[in-house]
Amino acid sequence: MTRTQASILIVDDEEAISWLLRQKLSHEGYYCLDAGDGDQALDKLKENRVSLVILDIKMPGKSGMELLPEIRSLYPDTAVIMATANNDINIAIQCLKQGASDYVTKPFNLDAVAMGVSRALEIRRLQLENRDYQQHLEQRVEEQSRRIRASFFNAIAALAYALEAKDKYTSGHSQRVSELSVGIARALGLASAETEKIGLAGLIHDIGKIGVREEILNKPGKLTEAEFQQVKGHSEIGERILVPVTEDGTILSIVRHHHERYDGAGYPDRLAGEQIPLGARILAVADTFDAMMSERPYRRALDAPAAYREIQDNSGTQLDPVVAETFMRLRKAVPQE
Repeated sequence: MTRTQASILIVDDEEAISWLLRQKLSHEGYYCLDAGDGDQALDKLKENRVSLVILDIKMPGKSGMELLPEIRSLYPDTAVIMATANNDINIAIQCLKQGASDYVTKPFNLDAVAMGVSRALEIRRLQLENRDYQQHLEQRVEEQSRRIRASFFNAIAALAYALEAKDKYTSGHSQRVSELSVGIARALGLASAETEKIGLAGLIHDIGKIGVREEILNKPGKLTEAEFQQVKGHSEIGERILVPVTEDGTILSIVRHHHERYDGAGYPDRLAGEQIPLGARILAVADTFDAMMSERPYRRALDAPAAYREIQDNSGTQLDPVVAETFMRLRKAVPQE
């Protein structure tokens, strides 16, 4: 800030002192205003953008000591220098504690006053620049975070789509599970950030099937126990695949636990009830419904009424009853084909 841009308000009930300060500081290149008491000072501050106030401590009516905290509260970007005829160090310390930048004593050494003003305005400039830097830094960090999240989303979505492209039976499954899960989450009143994570987890919940042999995934008959154990491992494999990519515990826990059962008979950790993360309980309903509605190598697809009956029949055992009930309320919004 140049001196011609800085406005200084001189608050003193002695007109001769105000005139001396105006003369000196105007000569130094500052734009000067004056006020004879506290009320006039507040009016001038309200009407003008003031960089610094030189405030007399003792004035009739509202004193400078009373006015100082009010100025600091209403105009925190305005620096204040206190002026006093009393060279009492305790008063000076009290002024500084209340937010004054400096204090000067009467009779004034005008050169010292000008130096004090310059110093206070420089400190103010640095404080404003630092605040502006912090605000812009936060904006840059937020923007970078959004870009990273978008990049992460695109990368894992591409992985999920690549996986499903290899299997005609599951093509589009993850996208549908994601959309159904988001609908349930919204109906349950979850926050948008949590809902977004659930939708993202839906897109990648089966990413661990990359680690399961295709002949097992596409086997038309009943799986052997060993083969079934391999399939069950996909939720843990999915978590391990994602750990180096994201630190988001919500997404990781949904991927790991989307095959837990409400009655505790699921996998991989045999969690029960509310031990299972809510996102995983939501995903379980959406995943179960879409799986039943999809053709698989080992069975025909169910029609919509039969799939809904299965959701109801498994509520409270395999599926969270509150989540299942919420899904059933949304059934009219789900395609019936």
